Amino acid sequence: MGRDLAGVPITDQAARSADHGSRSRSREQEGSVASPVPPRDRTDQPWRSEGAPPPPPPKRKMPGGWIGLAVSALVVFLAAFLALSYFTDGGEPTISYTEFSKQVGAGNVTKIYAKGDAIQGELKNAQPVPDGDGDYRKFTTQRPAFADDDLWQQLTRQGVTVTAEPVVSERSFLANLLFSLAPIALLVVLWVFLARRMGGAMGGGPLGRKAPPKPVELVRGRRTTFEDVAGIDEVAGELNDVVDFLKNPQAYREMGARMPGGVLLSGPPGTGKTLLARAVAGEAGVPFFSASASEFIEMIVGVGASRVRELFAEARKVAPAIVFIDEIDTIGRIRGGGASIGGHDEREQTLNQILTEMDGFTGSEGVVVLAATNRADVLDPALTRPGRFDRIVQVSPPDRGGREAILRIHTREIPLAKSVDLARVARTTPGMTGAELANLANEAALLAVKRRQREVTQADLSDALAKVQLGAERPLVMPEEERRRTAYHESGHALLGMLQPGADPVRKITIVPRGRALGVTLSTPDADRYAFTEEYLRGRVIGALGGMAAEHVVFGVVTTGSESDLEQVTALVRGMAGRWGMSERVGRFTAITGEGRQEPYGLSAAPATLDAVDHEMRRIADECYESACRQLRDNRDRLDALAEALLVHETLDEEAAYRAAGIARLTKNNGAG
Repeated sequence: MGRDLAGVPITDQAARSADHGSRSRSREQEGSVASPVPPRDRTDQPWRSEGAPPPPPPKRKMPGGWIGLAVSALVVFLAAFLALSYFTDGGEPTISYTEFSKQVGAGNVTKIYAKGDAIQGELKNAQPVPDGDGDYRKFTTQRPAFADDDLWQQLTRQGVTVTAEPVVSERSFLANLLFSLAPIALLVVLWVFLARRMGGAMGGGPLGRKAPPKPVELVRGRRTTFEDVAGIDEVAGELNDVVDFLKNPQAYREMGARMPGGVLLSGPPGTGKTLLARAVAGEAGVPFFSASASEFIEMIVGVGASRVRELFAEARKVAPAIVFIDEIDTIGRIRGGGASIGGHDEREQTLNQILTEMDGFTGSEGVVVLAATNRADVLDPALTRPGRFDRIVQVSPPDRGGREAILRIHTREIPLAKSVDLARVARTTPGMTGAELANLANEAALLAVKRRQREVTQADLSDALAKVQLGAERPLVMPEEERRRTAYHESGHALLGMLQPGADPVRKITIVPRGRALGVTLSTPDADRYAFTEEYLRGRVIGALGGMAAEHVVFGVVTTGSESDLEQVTALVRGMAGRWGMSERVGRFTAITGEGRQEPYGLSAAPATLDAVDHEMRRIADECYESACRQLRDNRDRLDALAEALLVHETLDEEAAYRAAGIARLTKNNGAG
C-alpha cells in the first residue's frame, strides 16, 4: 500500500493482482544469464543468424546498370576532351608572317624550328599579341609559299639558333588520352561508393530486399543451452522433443512421425521465451535465425512478404534450422478486424506469407518456427492451428524454487558474502520473473560498489529489493503534521494486514518517501499463490482501505493519499462481483471481461446485470471499510504504538513491525485455495 504525493497514483508491487497471471511485466530478459543476442550484420537486415555457415558474398548491382555508367562516362569524356583542347590550343598564339619578319629584323628572335612552311619560335623579349590581349614569347606562324626573301641570311646575321626539335612541346596522344580518362576514373570510383551507400540504405535492391546474412561470431565460443535456463524446467521439458527431433530426425521418420512445424511460446514479458528459443537451437546444434515481427513491416506493400520469403529461403539452405519470430502478435492478429481496406495491407500480406511458408505449397523442409507472444488470444486461428504451430507452450513466472535457481545463475559472477541466503530472497519475491530477478541482482551489485564493498551482502539484496519494489528513496522535508498523518496511514495498512486471518505477512513499513509515494507498506506471501478465496480477497480489500480508515479514525479527515489504494480496491471488488462469482446477487458467471480484454460487440452483459455488479461492488467496499474502521478503533493502542515507532525509526522491518504492534507473527496461511 502506498500513500500518494499530491494525489498521483503509485503502483504498489506488494499487492499484486488477484487474477493470477493477468498482469504482465516489462522486461524480456529471461530467467537466467543469457548469452548476448547476436548482432545484425547490417542495420537493414531484418533478422539475426547464429550458427549458420558463411554464405557466398552477395553480388552488388549498380543503380541504373552498366549502360547508365557507360553513358555517363562518355559524357564526361567529351566534356574533358573539349576542355583540354581549349586550354591546349590557347597556350601559344599564332602570329602573322609579317609580324614574324618584323621581330627577326629587330633581332628579337632567339631560336626557331621549321617543318615545311610551319615555323615555331621563341622571342628574346616578350611582345604584345597583335590584335589581342596579353604578351607572348613562344609563337607559331606559316611562311607563305610565294615568299621570296632572304630569311636564312637574316637569321644567320642575327645569330638565331635553328633547332632540330620543336620549340613548342605538345602533349602526345597518349598523354591527352590519360588526362581525358582521369575524370572518368574518378566518376567510376564515386559511382561505386554511392552504389554501396545506396545499397546499404535501401536494402541492397528493389523494395528493400536483403543480402544473405553473414555468420555471427559466437560470444566466448559457446551457444546458449538448457544449462543457461532455470526456473522453467517444465517448459524446457516440452521443448526437448523438438531438440531430439532435430538431433535424430531419421528415427522419427522411420516411425512415420512428422517434425513439429512450429512452437508458440506464450507468457508474460520477462519469463524466458527468447532464451528458450535460443537454448533449443544451441542444444540441438542447428543454425538459429531470430527476428522481431515488427521488423518485417514497411510502408511499401510487399516488402514484409519479400523479407519473410528470403528469411525462410536462407533457413532452408542450412536446414535443419530454427527460425524465431519475437512478438508475433504484431503481424499475426486476427484478420478482417476492419483495420485494412480490402484485406491487402502490408501486415496481412506478411501474415499470409508466413502461413504459406509454414504450411503451404512450398513446405518448410526441416525449418522449425518458434514464436513468442504475450497476447496469444489475439492471434489469427489460421496461425495457431495444428500443422503450423503444433504446440502452444505456456511460459509462466517461476515458483520459489525456480526463483532461487535463477538468482544463483544471475549471481554466478557476483561475489556474494557467506551470510547471503538466496532462498530467503526467493521467498520474498513471489511473482517476479527472470528479468526482474536479474535486475534485482544487478541493483544489489551496484549498491555494493557504491558502498565500497568487495562482496554483496544480504543487506544489499534487501535494499535492492526495496528499491525495485517500492522505488528509490528521495529527500523530501515534510511538515510534522503531514509526517504524522503518513505514519498513521501506513500503520493502518500494516495493522490490518497483521490482524486479518490468512493475510500476507507485513515485510516492511516506511514513511521515507520513495518514488512518488510518501510512504509504503510491503506485504508478500510466504508461498506462491495460484488461487484465492473470498476471505483472502476481502482481507486484501480491508488492508487496502486501512490507510484511509486510519486517517478517518484518528484525524477525522480523508486525503488524496489513498488514490492508489482505491484503485486497487476497485479492481478487487470488480473482480469479486463481476468476474469470479463471489456475489449471490450477480450469480455464478462472468459479467465483466478481464483486464486488457475487449468485447467485440460492446457490453459484456445486459445493463441490468452491470447495474447489479455496480451495486455489489459498492456493498463489498462499504462492508470492508466499516470492518477496517471497527478493527482500528478496537485496536487503537496498537495503532498508536506502531505509528509512534514509525515516527521514531521511519522504517520498520518485519520483526520490528510486529514487535511494535504487540502481535505475534503467525506462520499459518489459509488464503490460498
